[in-house]
This record gives sequence, structure tokens and C-alpha cells, in this order.
Amino acid sequence: MPKMVNVHEAKTHLSQLLAEVEQGAEIILARGGKPCAKLIAFDPRQPRPLGFARGRFTVPADFLAPLPEAELQSWEPK
Repeated sequence: MPKMVNVHEAKTHLSQLLAEVEQGAEIILARGGKPCAKLIAFDPRQPRPLGFARGRFTVPADFLAPLPEAELQSWEPK
């Protein structure tokens, strides 16, 4: 069960609580004894490699083909 700390105590001992979180602990912050937030370690996401979705999506063969004249005219200001 995560450690529960009231807001006043958290403000007083924030550096110590952060050190615990960096070691893997989860701390519940409470206001008046009622849980209101969870303090957990930051997990920076690694960049996804290119090609991660290869084969999942298909692009129509005419995707880069020029638009029909009627479509182009609909984009022009009147």
C-alpha cells in the first residue's frame, strides 16, 4: 500500500518525498485525510523508432495524384 501524506507534511518534507519516489515509491497526497493526488516517478518516453506502423495502414495508389479541377476550384477564394 502506498504511503499517505497530508499536504502540510508534504510541503515540509518535499525533498525527502521526492527522493523516495525516485527510488520507486508511490506517495498519496491527502487533504484532511482524504486522498487527492498521487506522487509517482516521471517516466520520460523514449522516441518511437521510424516504421513502427509498417504494414498497418495502406495509402491509396493515387494519394499523391493531382486533384481534379473541380476540387481545386472549390479551394480558391470567391
